Amino acid sequence: MNAQGLRSELCRVGASLYARGYVHATAGNLSALEADGACLITPTDACLGTLEADQLAHVGPDGVQHSGARASKTLDLHRAIYAADSEARCVIHTHSTHLVALTLKGVWQPDDVLPPITPYFVMKVGHVPWVPYHRPGDPAVPARVGAAIRAARERGRPIRAVLLDRLGPVVWHRTPAAAMAVLEELEETARLWLMTDPRPDPLDTQQLDALRTHFGATW
Repeated sequence: MNAQGLRSELCRVGASLYARGYVHATAGNLSALEADGACLITPTDACLGTLEADQLAHVGPDGVQHSGARASKTLDLHRAIYAADSEARCVIHTHSTHLVALTLKGVWQPDDVLPPITPYFVMKVGHVPWVPYHRPGDPAVPARVGAAIRAARERGRPIRAVLLDRLGPVVWHRTPAAAMAVLEELEETARLWLMTDPRPDPLDTQQLDALRTHFGATW
């Protein structure tokens, strides 16, 4: 995808997320990595529902902004994810309602914010660690998330999302559309978990093994 196409795709994804209630007001941010290592990222305090392609911040591989409106205060977090995961080409952060609610109610486990209750959560999302609360833009968060990505890869179970306490999910993938799909599946699983009483049992070992064998799931 060329640079202009990437700008248009980020605007499309932002508008889709906003229209369906995954983001609200000026919460959330998106970025995408270009072939030369530069990235496009949404401006600070931008509404994802009304993004304009020429206002996206263009930031060089060295972290210096060259054009567009002032980059999101989460720029360092996005760049840390790209540095830690060579397959990441798009990062999405939202304040999705059910995932923020999950952090307020209490995640399942610090290393797995949700149990493996559906096959598509296992296949499309996988393990999602919880990151304790830091203020928005705190410089400690990029290092913490980068370390989590590297540690997960070393354990042989790579991650494509984290959940920031009280702030919501950060997801990444090879394309904006793929990253959006991870976000959707993660938010839907949180909604199912929060609304089900009694809570469902996780998939058992045999069921998880079948997903690994037939679909390459990394759970």
